[in-house]
Amino acid sequence: MAEHGTDVIQGTLDVIILRALSLQPLHGFGIARRIEQVSKQVFKVNPGSLLTALQRLERDGSVESAWRITENSRRAKYYSLTKKGRQRLKVETEGWQLRAAAVARLLGVEG
Repeated sequence: MAEHGTDVIQGTLDVIILRALSLQPLHGFGIARRIEQVSKQVFKVNPGSLLTALQRLERDGSVESAWRITENSRRAKYYSLTKKGRQRLKVETEGWQLRAAAVARLLGVEG
């Protein structure tokens, strides 16, 4: 059986985070947990990479943050999509759909 990596594919972390935030604001741990759950444990995000990506997305204006109290009564920074982030998610999702279809054709596994 072939081994499969569980790292997020390089260049995909930002769009995956934007997608994770598309339903509701989440704190960093919640974003990482959602990515693992939705990918069915295929992708696990390194906390350092996640923090760096969130800072980059916030500087870019794709996400904004606010401190809130978690369900466990702890203080955490929650991130949410901005209008720019929703637009970026739409554009990048369309780009990934084109690339995924092209790779599937190249590998002979298209559905």
